Amino acid sequence: MYAWLWHHLPGRTPGKTVSAVLLLVGVLALLFFVVFPWAEPRLPFNDVTVSPGSSTPSRGPSPSP
Repeated sequence: MYAWLWHHLPGRTPGKTVSAVLLLVGVLALLFFVVFPWAEPRLPFNDVTVSPGSSTPSRGPSPSP
């Protein structure tokens, strides 16, 4: 994929490098300012429920003697 992108960018190596960096910055800006704020309320990270008395993690059923 990166080779395909590199071959399709216009210009020589310095121009391609600048174009690739600008493309990367653009994609990251789109993700951080549009996609992540849209998706954040739809993700269940804040819906944490802890039942009383379960302060230690369960390791499965205990072996019988």
